[in-house]
Amino acid sequence: MTHFELNNLQDIQKEITDNESVILYFYNDNCAPCLSLRPKIIELIETSFPLMKLIFINSINKEIPANYGVYDNPTLLVFFDRKEYIRESKYVSVVQLEKSIDRYYSLMFS
Repeated sequence: MTHFELNNLQDIQKEITDNESVILYFYNDNCAPCLSLRPKIIELIETSFPLMKLIFINSINKEIPANYGVYDNPTLLVFFDRKEYIRESKYVSVVQLEKSIDRYYSLMFS
């Protein structure tokens, strides 16, 4: 499975360390854009970037988002080789996100 949910800071950090490419998707159950964007991001990762891990993090626990400097939902953080390269928040364009990810993804996995 390329996507799953974590709500423990140590587990999230381990996934970032153990995998070459990871997306952290911060959301809240009361956030309509978060819920409508989620299936689009899942489809994007499954079809275009199958080697990426997609991790959903419910922002109800403020400690984890604060640790990553995330204060708005939805927010996506894209990591390659343990470094954050892309940060998209609030109004996320799936097309633009795909182009941004592809730039780094194609370098790592080509």
